[in-house]
Amino acid sequence: QVQLVESGGGLVQPGGSLRLSCAASGSIFSIGAMHWYRQAPGKERELVASISSRGTPSYADSVKGRVTVSRDNAKNTVYLQMNSLKSEDTAVYYCNAFLVMAAGDKPLSYWGQGTQVTVSS
Repeated sequence: QVQLVESGGGLVQPGGSLRLSCAASGSIFSIGAMHWYRQAPGKERELVASISSRGTPSYADSVKGRVTVSRDNAKNTVYLQMNSLKSEDTAVYYCNAFLVMAAGDKPLSYWGQGTQVTVSS
């Protein structure tokens, strides 16, 4: 069974740091782009950061300069290093990845279950 599992969320004070991880498991041939989204209470889900299969990152303006996305293809894992956290970063963070199950297959979108990040003093 293919799944994405996030970890690393928690409670942190303003100005603090957290590192989120998202590991893909199961019978996977390859992984395309990987993304981090977040959803705060009462708000729509928004894209935070993306990384292409070749490792090219991109960021939302709201987190640019404070967040770094990276991936370890050998471990089928994507990371989100978040620094200088603010209260407005409080949200459930979701991992999304496009997975290819076999050679020649089209990529399919998978989502993790989400991990809570709370920034509060």
